[in-house]
Amino acid sequence: MVKYTWDHIHLRTANPEATAQWYERMLGAEVIRSMQQGKPRIDLKLGGANIFIAPVAPGDGVNPPPITPYQGLDHFGLTVTGIDAVVAELKAKGVEFTREPTTVRPGVRVAFLRAPEGVSIELLDRNAA
Repeated sequence: MVKYTWDHIHLRTANPEATAQWYERMLGAEVIRSMQQGKPRIDLKLGGANIFIAPVAPGDGVNPPPITPYQGLDHFGLTVTGIDAVVAELKAKGVEFTREPTTVRPGVRVAFLRAPEGVSIELLDRNAA
């Protein structure tokens, strides 16, 4: 049987630099700058995952971001410890939350935040007291 492993998440944005700075400032992502086919490229490392940021220009034929919830890929999740403190820290930085920390089952708390381009990110604390 084939073994599948994660390679990357691909984000499209009209402002790659601002998007990269948001992920770096808010979530501690590592920003990796390079050149690809003579054009600047910005990638991120976050929680061991690769996030590739693709620029969107007017006339590219790229649709606007959907409003959550929607069918298809809805969000991605990041594991944290001490979710209430993490949420408080992110709120102090100006992050918008679409769902406050909630216990979904014993020992598991979740919260949802909105990233640039309408991306929804779930924070999970699987060892919540």
